[in-house]
Amino acid sequence: MESGFGSDFGSDFGSGGGGKLDPGLIMEQVKVQIAVANAQELLQRMTDKCFRKCIGKPGGALDNSEQKCIAMCMDRYMDAWNTVSRAYNSRLQRERANM
Repeated sequence: MESGFGSDFGSDFGSGGGGKLDPGLIMEQVKVQIAVANAQELLQRMTDKCFRKCIGKPGGALDNSEQKCIAMCMDRYMDAWNTVSRAYNSRLQRERANM
């Protein structure tokens, strides 16, 4: 799955305003790329962890208990990640307010 960020990113450098860089546009593109990379890393870590925990002997298909284990593991992983994310964001906001 290609996101097309590379081609979009490169084509915006010379557009508009006689070749001036648009820092706001570049920042937004960087933020999107970081969000995509973070989501990919989260999915990869969750997959690795849950596979190691739930799949004893890989085969052609998952049995019922493996399917349930994978579903529960992924749910718990996402719940934990969301809890940590909320706490982290809350702390960042508090620290920014104290500056």
